[in-house]
Amino acid sequence: MPGKLFMILGSLNLFLGVALGAFGAHGLRARVAPEMLAVWHTAVEYQLVHALGMLAVGLVLPQLTATSGVAGAGWLMLGGIVVFSGSLYGLVLTGARWLGAVTPFGGVLFLLAWLLLAWGVWRSWR
Repeated sequence: MPGKLFMILGSLNLFLGVALGAFGAHGLRARVAPEMLAVWHTAVEYQLVHALGMLAVGLVLPQLTATSGVAGAGWLMLGGIVVFSGSLYGLVLTGARWLGAVTPFGGVLFLLAWLLLAWGVWRSWR
């Protein structure tokens, strides 16, 4: 089931990323400054990339041992989307600059997720 769960979560995040990208391109263009649109675009881009990463986790998870740690990579990617992209979406929509200080924590979650995925796959291969 965990593989299916990450496939579902990844797919839902891809849906949201596309929807939020369209909202940014069409709904925010006349409402926010161009530099804030660039921030929105960054949030969408990272959400989409890491949603694809969650799909990858879902695809490889059934092939690996339960102790590989790969599921943790999927959860870290989801957490990174919430913290990184979520803080940037909030920054653009509310103008609350303090949210920019939260964003790097999401970036760290993304980095840890990719390292954990690599480590878990490598560990299962031995």
